[in-house]
Amino acid sequence: MDRREEQPGAAGAAAAPAVDFTVENVEKALHQLYYDPNIENKNLAQKWLMQAQVSPQAWHFSWQLLQPDKVPEIQYFGASALHIKISRYWSDIPTDQYESLKAQLFTQITRFASGSKIVLTRLCVALASLALSMMPDAWPCAVADMVRLFQAEDSPVDGQGRCLALLELLTVLPEEFQTSRLPQYRKGLVRASLAVECGAVFPLLEQLLQQPSSPSCVRQKVLKCFSSWVQLEVPLQDCEALIQAAFAALQDSELFDSSVEAIVNAISQPDAQRYVNTLLKLIPLVLGLQEQLRQAVQNGDMETSHGICRIAVALGENHSRALLDQVEHWQSFLALVNMIMFCTGIPGHYPVNETTSSLTLTFWYTLQDDILSFEAEKQAVYQQVYRPVYFQLVDVLLHKAQFPSDEEYGFWSSDEKEQFRIYRVDISDTLMYVYEMLGAELLSNLYDKLGRLLTSSEEPYSWQHTEALLYGFQSIAETIDVNYSDVVPGLIGLIPRISISNVQLADTVMFTIGALSEWLADHPVMINSVLPLVLHALGNPELSVSSVSTLKKICRECKYDLPPYAANIVAVSQDVLMKQIHKTSQCMWLMQALGFLLSALQVEEILKNLHSLISPYIQQLEKLAEEIPNPSNKLAIVHILGLLSNLFTTLDVSHHEDDHEGSELRKLPVPQGPNPVVVVLQQVFQLIQKVLSKWLNDAQVVEAVCAIFEKSVKTLLDDFAPMVPQLCEMLGRMYSTIPQASALDLTRQLVHIFAHEPAHFPPIEALFLLVTSVTLTLFQQGPRDHPDIVDSFMQLLAQALKRKPDLFLCERLDVKAVFQCAVLALKFPEAPTVKASCGFFTELLPRCGEVEPVGKVVQEDGRMLLIAVLEAIGGQASRSLMDCFADILFALNKHCFSLLSMWIKEALQPPGFPSARLSPEQKDTFSQQILRERVNKRRVKEMVKEFTLLCRGLHGTDYTADY
Repeated sequence: MDRREEQPGAAGAAAAPAVDFTVENVEKALHQLYYDPNIENKNLAQKWLMQAQVSPQAWHFSWQLLQPDKVPEIQYFGASALHIKISRYWSDIPTDQYESLKAQLFTQITRFASGSKIVLTRLCVALASLALSMMPDAWPCAVADMVRLFQAEDSPVDGQGRCLALLELLTVLPEEFQTSRLPQYRKGLVRASLAVECGAVFPLLEQLLQQPSSPSCVRQKVLKCFSSWVQLEVPLQDCEALIQAAFAALQDSELFDSSVEAIVNAISQPDAQRYVNTLLKLIPLVLGLQEQLRQAVQNGDMETSHGICRIAVALGENHSRALLDQVEHWQSFLALVNMIMFCTGIPGHYPVNETTSSLTLTFWYTLQDDILSFEAEKQAVYQQVYRPVYFQLVDVLLHKAQFPSDEEYGFWSSDEKEQFRIYRVDISDTLMYVYEMLGAELLSNLYDKLGRLLTSSEEPYSWQHTEALLYGFQSIAETIDVNYSDVVPGLIGLIPRISISNVQLADTVMFTIGALSEWLADHPVMINSVLPLVLHALGNPELSVSSVSTLKKICRECKYDLPPYAANIVAVSQDVLMKQIHKTSQCMWLMQALGFLLSALQVEEILKNLHSLISPYIQQLEKLAEEIPNPSNKLAIVHILGLLSNLFTTLDVSHHEDDHEGSELRKLPVPQGPNPVVVVLQQVFQLIQKVLSKWLNDAQVVEAVCAIFEKSVKTLLDDFAPMVPQLCEMLGRMYSTIPQASALDLTRQLVHIFAHEPAHFPPIEALFLLVTSVTLTLFQQGPRDHPDIVDSFMQLLAQALKRKPDLFLCERLDVKAVFQCAVLALKFPEAPTVKASCGFFTELLPRCGEVEPVGKVVQEDGRMLLIAVLEAIGGQASRSLMDCFADILFALNKHCFSLLSMWIKEALQPPGFPSARLSPEQKDTFSQQILRERVNKRRVKEMVKEFTLLCRGLHGTDYTADY
């Protein structure tokens, strides 16, 4: 076949001179790729070979590389190159050469039928790709032709070899279709053609599978071929005979895995639910596997039990609705459900002794959803049948959730323990879901079992059984409102009776108490039953996460009922903090818990407790402030500042009606007197400044200092007012010395809350002007090393425009320089920085009319902004940011229409701008579309997406599918 007509524009060919891509050079490069120990040489060889595969010369060397005297690695490369040329560059092949290409591929496949299997597969994939490109017009009966050609008796290859080669070709054909790059309209035509052609495939497969003389390797290949074809959504009734043959093949251990795969794929295809009669015929076949399943479980054959379970779950999960609809067959479906129940409760501990039970959990969700979706009468009938099944499921799941013996658990690897933890979370989610079906009776059921277990004197109970029952309770109480449950008081009463001899049990007791914290808030009289347990557990480092998180929940939910216990809680917490029992994150949680607790006390009590709680840390900080900075004292400083931050995050003596940024923030009346947090902050302010003076160049310490004030501001809102002047002054000094993003973020917070109040405007304005001036200087020096600062600066400017546009009226603010810096920030490679800059412009442009300096700068420099936006859309920015740039265009059009209509025509005038791929007509259409749309922002975003694809040469390609 003459390949000279191929267009030389194939991708990658230009990267190296065409003369390089010879057979000899390809062989050398392959030798280098496989055998050269130098990784750089391997990478270079791989890159060169990728270029060779897509070059026009690939047509010449591919056939030569397939010669019998070449090694399989070289032959494989030749076959792969053929596949790439056919699948990606089909349009380059002249139509009069289709037949000779087809004939050559058939010849090579026949030759390799008794040769290397990996090369055979690649050649089959290449022929499959050719068939898909020619079907249905240029090769109407492709599959039938393949079958006929390979069944010809005059072939030099033996019958089994030809049969396996044909089966390989038929197997890869649907797989190649699934991954092909065919245009959507062609995909539909080819799918329809393949659906017709399965009439030439299935009879052959049935014959080979049922023929006693067929060797095992052929039957295995038949099952894989069937598995591949059913994914083309072949009608289930057409698959009946093959599915039955696959069920029979499950008895053959060599064919077991392939049979399972084929049956599961056939049952799981979305279209299968239309063939209810076929599905009903499958139920007895699945039920017939129960004896094989029991034997496998008995013999510890995990592979067989896993495979049979997959089949049962595939039928139940995919078709429960269709099968439930067949009311007259309810008993056979119930039998299938019970078989799946057996799989859920399969003996042994997951994941060490079994891995099957986890496959079944989604089935129980699906079945419940389907039952609850029926109309009332039918639902009542099925509820009667399935409620007992779901109660049994709860017992089975709680049994499966039990920990193994301590000795056995000790031998588990950390990976096995983590898998078991995730498995228990899945069980917990299932129990929570099942509550919808079983309701309050489920809680009563669990409570009765726990009560009997804890009060029975007949036999000692295992901690595992108790833990699992409590875990069931906790799973439900965490997400379901149990406030009206009549069993919770009894449960709270039972908890202190539990003999806690084990960490896992103690953890679950803690988490269960935490899950009931909202209930305790409504029944404060019961707090005293469980609080001592929690405080005792705080001293055990092994219970760190569960005890601290439970105390935090109790302090948050029950704070108004905790004053009688406050002294004790503070004392125990102080003790464990001083003894450093907990890791850093738990210490932070504990401080948050104490913040909630103290919030409900009288101001004098709060101050007294704060004094005893934080005095040791203040003394430590004073000592650290005197020391020369080093890594260990830095850690201690950051830790102490973190403790204060977390305490002030939740310590709030007033209530906010709304905590959301962007809305007006108001508070209900505050108790008289200074806010305790402000009192403490004022006392430590000098000390914090002293610490800062030594650590100003350390971002982590600066961040920790800013976090204290930021969290306090967010919590206190107006109550923070007395601190505003001194904080503004400190921030100004900090930022002037060494600019840090965290200082800008705190400035933004102050602007958000205090800038609109006349009393606080002067210090805030002074700070705003100072940080702006410092940042503009940073831009002159080169801002590329500080994308985080630029990001925070843009967010600050946007917040200023949103909350107090008057800040842009000040004569000392260089609005022009700010504007130009923001345009520069649009060109940063960091997406968050670009987003923040776009956000600034979408706040700035609507202020053109009301803020005179803004209007002036937009008139003078708006064209520069438009050009930057068009450059970004043209390909300089990530496609994921196009919506942000569309927002700027929309704002320009809405608020500066006359200017935009002039600028956009001028900007798009130069050839090749913003992309060499655009025609003048496409640019003209885009500008007209944009100028017409001043109301619908979504429409502008769609226009920009379309335009950016045109600019990048991606319009109408596969790359746009997910865009």
